[in-house]
Amino acid sequence: MSQKAVGSGDAQALATVGFGEAFRVWLKIGLLSFGGPAGQIALMHRILVEEKRWIGEQRFLHALNYCMLLPGPEAQQLATYVGWLLYRTLGGLVAGLLFVLPGAAVMLALSILYAGYGELPLIQAIFFGAKAAVLAVVIEAVLRVGRRALKNWVMVALAAASFVAIFFFAAPFPAIVVCAGLIGLVGGRLRPALFSAGGGHGGGAQSAGGVLDAQLDSGVPDHARPSVARAVKTAALWLTLWLLPLALLFALLGPRSVFAQEALLFSKMAAVTFGGAYAVLAYVAQQAVETYGWLVPGEMLDGLGLAETTPGPLIMVVQFVGFLAAFRNPGALDPMLAGVLGALVTTWVTFAPCFLWIFVGAPFIEALRGRQSLSGALSAITAAVVGVILNLAIWFALHITFGVVAEVEFGPLRLFSPEWGSLRRISLLLTLAALVTMLRFKLGMIPTLLAAAAIGVATQYFGLGG
Repeated sequence: MSQKAVGSGDAQALATVGFGEAFRVWLKIGLLSFGGPAGQIALMHRILVEEKRWIGEQRFLHALNYCMLLPGPEAQQLATYVGWLLYRTLGGLVAGLLFVLPGAAVMLALSILYAGYGELPLIQAIFFGAKAAVLAVVIEAVLRVGRRALKNWVMVALAAASFVAIFFFAAPFPAIVVCAGLIGLVGGRLRPALFSAGGGHGGGAQSAGGVLDAQLDSGVPDHARPSVARAVKTAALWLTLWLLPLALLFALLGPRSVFAQEALLFSKMAAVTFGGAYAVLAYVAQQAVETYGWLVPGEMLDGLGLAETTPGPLIMVVQFVGFLAAFRNPGALDPMLAGVLGALVTTWVTFAPCFLWIFVGAPFIEALRGRQSLSGALSAITAAVVGVILNLAIWFALHITFGVVAEVEFGPLRLFSPEWGSLRRISLLLTLAALVTMLRFKLGMIPTLLAAAAIGVATQYFGLGG
């Protein structure tokens, strides 16, 4: 590791890691960041804390806790945060973009193939098997997050209430997040023991401090010091970068354009994406399938399956949604060109806010340390997210294992009624097998997906699918 001497005082340059080396490390992380946020955070911990020793254990975990308070993918924001510490805004941009761009490029290519060749029997057979495995992945996520978040009866009640609200009453995901956060803010003050944050992504013994720790201990650099004036300027810049394209799309194409609708929907999503991709997917499915009619339920599982097998944040599934929405509503454009533009619009408005949260909030991170009310809000939101993901799992399970699912409304109450004669036995068996291999035999997500896809092709070949 190339490194300059570390001095003291504000004049000391913070970036002591060679920029070329930092670029190569962030590219490596971006190319290897499979397995969802837990796997991605573990990868960064191994490389940044254990191998490179750029940052110490406690500062890494403190940065992670801050990112968990934010909407959006915490792993990508953690990379942006560490990159910002190393090389200011440029470092944050490089780290954050390289975490996203490899997966975005792969997802765009897969979306094009899906749109162009998705009707081929072989492709349909592959996705037939993969959907069952993805459903198992979502169920496993319910169990994993639930074990971490549901520490007492209050958290269980919040999870149950959020499930009832979204599954039976179609309550919007942002409203659930806001209500849970407010309950946590109040509860964290009144009954802090019931709303203390639990779980997390890591821990263990404290490691020696890294390069950044040595520098910050010898003097906080100017860009890492809280400044209201700088925060206002930074917020104005990134709000303009985020929202100006949205305003232009509305002005040039009108609010009914699919591109304007995508920009608005995914901008709203970017502001409320607490709880990770599985929670967000419930909101996206609610809007893209039920409100706009861009996709059908099975296609949401197809997109999640693609996102699970590509590097980068799982929230990249929204790019797949944006592509198909524009591909099917191209207006005067060529459908493929419209799909690519829709994917780019969706990706931009999804990830631009991530840089806003980090560049504005990171200098104030020390002020957040130990705030019990904020910890309570995070705990309450995480508990509510368990109910949201459970809703997603049941909603997917109904549409994957039954060919016909009717939706019945009694005023504000919504019920789902599957037609038992349309039961897809092979899909049900594949899902159960995937659950057993993942939970009992600890087979990884990607091998499970590949095996299920292969079985899907075999069932198609022998005429057993359906």
